[in-house]
Amino acid sequence: MKYIHQREHLNEDDIVVIECSQTCNIRLMNDANFRSFKNGGRHTYHGGAFDKFPAKITVPSSGFWNITIDTVTRRPISVTRKPTLKHTIKIIRRSSSSFS
Repeated sequence: MKYIHQREHLNEDDIVVIECSQTCNIRLMNDANFRSFKNGGRHTYHGGAFDKFPAKITVPSSGFWNITIDTVTRRPISVTRKPTLKHTIKIIRRSSSSFS
């Protein structure tokens, strides 16, 4: 499965805001769960399938977080290309970053 990926240092209560041109799966995962997701293994995440935008996900704790976006479709998707969708990822910072 191909997906769009962005890794950010986020603080607890920051909000990840995603706009997307079509229904998509949005996952917010820590590094360990992202590694498992990449390898096709079991993983936990915050988010899910969204069809109304902007999608907003509140960050549960401070640290490095991986944001992934992939399409939701019944048709097979090429595994050699990223999904063709228009998207934006914005972070609403609720506090100043403790990361330097």
